[in-house]
Amino acid sequence: MKEGRAAFAANFDVSRETMDALDAYELLLVKWNKRINLVAPRSLDALWTRHFADSAQILDISPDSSQSWADLGSGGGFPGAVIAILARASRPNLKVTLVESDQRKAAFLRALSRETSAPYDVIDRRVESLDPMACDVVSARALAPLPELLSYAATHLNKHGIAILPKGANAASEVEFARKTWSFTSQSYPSMTDPQAAILKIGEIKRV
Repeated sequence: MKEGRAAFAANFDVSRETMDALDAYELLLVKWNKRINLVAPRSLDALWTRHFADSAQILDISPDSSQSWADLGSGGGFPGAVIAILARASRPNLKVTLVESDQRKAAFLRALSRETSAPYDVIDRRVESLDPMACDVVSARALAPLPELLSYAATHLNKHGIAILPKGANAASEVEFARKTWSFTSQSYPSMTDPQAAILKIGEIKRV
């Protein structure tokens, strides 16, 4: 996949309004990243690929019928804030919630929502402390090992919900290890942004 803003626009069919919101996102992220560690500074040069496109591809994997989405450990807003920005036009009925316990990062996410008019809510608490949210989709990027993520997903998904989880080169071995304690269906999609990475789409999660 080519890098940069133009490549993002070519790969994802989004409106000028959406691109403007992502431009504003980029400016705000660079500004705040000087004060708090939202993303690795070295990744800013590849922001449109490493973070924006990496997040946008997750929306494409999710069911069009999804009405509620919880992104756990959102950090700098990836993938949750990007999903909310893109879904504003393509899925206006999708309610997105970002969960981030770090108060500084949660403040950034709220500032980002104001700056871009991105329609999402922010919960500034630890995932473990939340009541079940009964969502259609749960996502999390670089938050925890797969067995722990499945525990979160099982708590916060509804009966027919799915978890969409970006993973690295060890995705297959993580799935194998998780099956020792969890029963689930799993589909693996190649990442558009990293040939060694995969995106797991997991459902019917039950503890063994």
